[in-house]
Amino acid sequence: MKINKHLYLSALVALALTSCKTAQTSYLQDLSALKAIENADHLPTKKATLPETSLQRWSHLDILKDTIPGMSVDRAYDEIIKDKVGKKVIVAVIDSGIEVDHADLKTQMWVNPKEVAKNGKDDDKNGYVDDIHGWNFLGAANEEQLELTRIVSRGDDGSSEYQRALKELEEKRKKLEPAKKRLEMMQEAHDKVASYLKKESFTKEDLDKIPADAPADVTKAKNIAYTLVAGGGEAKDYLKDFDGYVNGQLNYNLNPDFNGRKTGDDIFNINDKYYGDNDVMGDRDHAKHGTHVAGIIAQTRHNNIGGDGVASNNVEIMSVRAVPDGDEYDKDIALGIRYAVDNGAKVINGSFGKYFAQNSQWVFDAIKYAADKDVLIVVAAGNDAMDLNPEGEEIKRYPNDRIEGTNTEVADNFLVVGALNPSFGEKMVANFSNFGHVDVDVFAPGVKIYATTPHGKYEYLQGTSMASPNAAGVAAMIRSYYPTLTASQVKRIMMDSGVAVNQEVIVSGKKDDKRNFKDISTSGKFVNLYNALIMADKVSKEKK
Repeated sequence: MKINKHLYLSALVALALTSCKTAQTSYLQDLSALKAIENADHLPTKKATLPETSLQRWSHLDILKDTIPGMSVDRAYDEIIKDKVGKKVIVAVIDSGIEVDHADLKTQMWVNPKEVAKNGKDDDKNGYVDDIHGWNFLGAANEEQLELTRIVSRGDDGSSEYQRALKELEEKRKKLEPAKKRLEMMQEAHDKVASYLKKESFTKEDLDKIPADAPADVTKAKNIAYTLVAGGGEAKDYLKDFDGYVNGQLNYNLNPDFNGRKTGDDIFNINDKYYGDNDVMGDRDHAKHGTHVAGIIAQTRHNNIGGDGVASNNVEIMSVRAVPDGDEYDKDIALGIRYAVDNGAKVINGSFGKYFAQNSQWVFDAIKYAADKDVLIVVAAGNDAMDLNPEGEEIKRYPNDRIEGTNTEVADNFLVVGALNPSFGEKMVANFSNFGHVDVDVFAPGVKIYATTPHGKYEYLQGTSMASPNAAGVAAMIRSYYPTLTASQVKRIMMDSGVAVNQEVIVSGKKDDKRNFKDISTSGKFVNLYNALIMADKVSKEKK
């Protein structure tokens, strides 16, 4: 992204003056006496294991006090926010769906004030009937193809993109062959042990009780079955997840003959836009990703259940269901962004991405539309351990706000976020996280993030999908207490106010691949709410 690596406060002040005709009013006390966290280079690596209570909220911890690369959320609440009340900010979560009745989320869900629930009418005349909590652009669909599979499905049009898609499809299916064989072996071992134990499934404790003189075939199956319970829990649950990983790709994601689209619209006509329904959760079991993302932003703070959201008291979550178990459609994302913008969202979180696109211009246009309406879009950098900006090579990843082959942005309202581990030092970058000095803007916590999941539960999940809503929560807090700052200003504040790290870190998940942290993103920093509020306060108070 075409942004200077180091943005000084004077540049931010100048931007504030040109963007705002009148002085802004802070909802917070005078912050001029507070000292921002400048860098963390002098801090030691934390050796001790975090206790469970700290691990569940490590992303809220402080780099100086805890030597954990958290976002200083607790410190910001304790020292800056205190009992101050900000303006409610609508955050749209474009994802797989959200469990809207989850106890830790239901009071934070956006309710469309212009729509009467369940009357079967389009009260607000926006084309979407009974859109109380948002809109579902997927209808009843859950599984989907990858975009490269869709390209192959359309047939050989003689393009280099078709050939690239075909080659990658064949490579991906071939890579799954060993996993398919291992799945079959594990299923056989599971069934053998379950039959011996006369149980539907089993745990590690059950395996430990199988005697040493058990039949040879049972002993062999037992040794294989330990793999199924290595993470704890029931063997059948791991087997189900592994089966979903392997056969989900072979049967759906990488199957050219599969068509998961159920909405009846023309996917190549952006003007055919009134499809789907108002069921913004969809199938409850398929809403795990979106529910977790929403929880990171908005789960209720300090209620003695589950985790704490970054911005729970300050946000309303709008659910835009547009991300299936496969690649999202450009059309759904473009219309989802426009729906969110038109219905009042000021921050949009997009924890999705892909490496092929057929209608990327629609998404570019939607990003520019959001910029024109002063809406910030925060997205995940991706989980492929890739340098998105290698020397002399062009990596295509979508969505992106950069025109291919250039360093020119289509707008300045688009923030891309990489993922961090709960460990400061050379291992602080998640081994799966993409990075790039042009296409990744900042980093945020994205490993072992504890948040809401369906059926009223909570889980640790990881991914840049988790880093993005952590950053989106910070963006929402800035917009809550400094509502006249523009989306562009909020983006720049988040980048420039982050904590700088001038140290070598392991990237790509390879011990011998080390880069300086300051060189693997545009800012060279990780997001920090405490710093961001201090800088937002300074920028907002500058008068013309």
